[in-house]
Amino acid sequence: MFLADNWKDYEVIDTSDGEKLERWGDYVLVRPDPQVIWNTPRTDKRWSRPNGHYHRSNKGGGEWEFFDLPDEWSIRYKELTFCLKPFAFKHTGLFPEQAANWDWFSSIIKEALVKDPGREIKVLNLFAYTGGATISAAAAGAKVTHVDAAKGMVGWAKENAKASGLEDAPIRWLVDDCVKFVERESRRGNKYDGIIMDPPSYGRGPKGEIWKLEDCVFPLLEKTAEILADNPLFVLVNSYTTGLQPAVLSYMMNTVFVNRFGGHVEAGEVGLPVTGNNLVLPCGASGRYTA
Repeated sequence: MFLADNWKDYEVIDTSDGEKLERWGDYVLVRPDPQVIWNTPRTDKRWSRPNGHYHRSNKGGGEWEFFDLPDEWSIRYKELTFCLKPFAFKHTGLFPEQAANWDWFSSIIKEALVKDPGREIKVLNLFAYTGGATISAAAAGAKVTHVDAAKGMVGWAKENAKASGLEDAPIRWLVDDCVKFVERESRRGNKYDGIIMDPPSYGRGPKGEIWKLEDCVFPLLEKTAEILADNPLFVLVNSYTTGLQPAVLSYMMNTVFVNRFGGHVEAGEVGLPVTGNNLVLPCGASGRYTA
């Protein structure tokens, strides 16, 4: 398992009956989590007095209930700063478990620059959301292309870059359909040393095209192989879809990348430590390719 255990401003305190109790800096939230299928005693007093509680509706969706929670606040991970705000579908604008992957590819980028200080390392971040991976790669020394179809998410990512002192970093911000962008980059002959992607389980393109992860992710991997440099550094694929287990990610990435470039794939669950009981909360899966 890839464990995100280097946080100081974030922790999962406890989990029970479909929910998790979390600390985000100075504030405590209760949010639903489908992985939490156990019902254990809620002995921590913060369960009964959080700053925010997202209540899931039986009809789908849900709504926030706030108790002295600001509209926006920030937390830090190492040298990075992230702006947070609660918004629809229970989210805060950050997936803390991904810190395990930020550390992984940042170390690859830094090591490559130590070996060749003059090298330009180009990284493409697809379905880039609020830019956690983007600013991590930029802070490590990469030139990053950040692509997301939602204008609001790209704006939020820019806020995170500015908060982290990276407003002048070599980041190209693009509001675009990720699949179409990859296809255009292939036609242009552009290449990247590293590719990161966090594709959604389901979505629609700008012209109503249906994106279903199980049907679309393998063709996308094949397209991204066309825009990898001849001697690539890494590819990271994240999945929060139940059917896309680590072994499935491993099979696809071995088929697409190892067969073409050599190297190897490591795939596993991503997890967060639960401080109240020293157990680990699973939070999806990641496939890591390195050449």
